[in-house]
Amino acid sequence: MAHLLVSLSGLTDDLAARAGHLADALDQRGVPLTLLVRPCGPDGPLRPGGLVDWLRHRREGGDALVLHGFDHTADPTAARNPIALGRRAEFAALPRHEAGLRLTAARRVLTGVGLRTDSFAPPRWSASPGTVAALTEQGFAVLADEAGVRRLDGAAPPLRGRVLGLRSRSAADVRGPRRLAADATRAARRGEAVRIDVRAVDLGYADRFAAVLAAVDAARAAGAVPADYRLPAAARAA
Repeated sequence: MAHLLVSLSGLTDDLAARAGHLADALDQRGVPLTLLVRPCGPDGPLRPGGLVDWLRHRREGGDALVLHGFDHTADPTAARNPIALGRRAEFAALPRHEAGLRLTAARRVLTGVGLRTDSFAPPRWSASPGTVAALTEQGFAVLADEAGVRRLDGAAPPLRGRVLGLRSRSAADVRGPRRLAADATRAARRGEAVRIDVRAVDLGYADRFAAVLAAVDAARAAGAVPADYRLPAAARAA
């Protein structure tokens, strides 16, 4: 059975209203939303009010809250590693100890504004073995990475499926409604998890907003069952 998971990333106070429009549209379709939360952004750590109040409201209404890294520092170990090449994502290469420190700091920020989660999605969906070890040590239940969504205790089969979005890895190519919907349909027909990730900034463009909803509708039409990232959907639907 295919499952449909829609996540929203890049959330800020300025973009909360746009996020609300997507959430309302998904509510009308009976599709839950998974909110990927970065504890520290360009303007500093999350603060009470605004976005945090909206996140709490959505969580109380049934949406999933997932820790999405700490501050998205590109390759935080590179400064101490002269042979490091490129700009890897924040948790893509961290050893266990350093990943643990960042996870602890991230949780502290969330707790400080009254938010909690035991689910984790690394920036760019890339988690090092050290990160996986640190997540397990700290009692995280779920990891969502580029391969799929899985329980770290192995209590349920993983959901396999790549992340679909409006932008390719190069961030230069913006998919049109037909392409994103076609990708979602193919994944659903193969019985894979249809994982649609939306960047909040893209919701300000009418054609991109429409592309997301078209992909959601296409996945549902192809038989995908709505779910979220808190647990593998196969376990939730059992």
